Amino acid sequence: MGKVRDTEADKSSVRVRRIQKGIFALYLLLLLRVIVFKYPFFELAAIADRWKEKNVVREGLRSANFTLFQTIRMYVRYWGRLNSFENLFGNVLCFVPLGFGIPFFWKEIRNGWTLFCVAFCLVLAVEFFQLMTAFGAFDVDDILLNCLGAMLGYLLFRLSCRGGTDKRKG
Repeated sequence: MGKVRDTEADKSSVRVRRIQKGIFALYLLLLLRVIVFKYPFFELAAIADRWKEKNVVREGLRSANFTLFQTIRMYVRYWGRLNSFENLFGNVLCFVPLGFGIPFFWKEIRNGWTLFCVAFCLVLAVEFFQLMTAFGAFDVDDILLNCLGAMLGYLLFRLSCRGGTDKRKG
């Protein structure tokens, strides 16, 4: 009788884990949609059509921000006129689940420094993609804010591990 219950519990645990991974995968797809493919399809198609006409990278370099805190200062200065709150806090909050989810699912990435490096590389890849495709603008401040969000998510993960007995601890 006990083995039947254990088998049912194991199946239930596997099912819950699959659902959790599915939710995390949906989050990643939504994150890509919000950050990279934020424009309507017809605008993305128009941007892609312009790739043939001009040097997209040169245009991207002209619109890029390589000066740390330049965009952040602009949002603070024009707090009431721009959608500053959404841009500043959205860039942080969107990456909190990433910082929580990566160490939750991958034991190898439970060290804060390792998670930071992974998050930094992912964010840099997104920013580089925006630079190369004109599906957004490269902004060093976005890298800072996104990594801050990932590290806040990691902090929440570590705090949740301390909250009780956690079998995921590594």
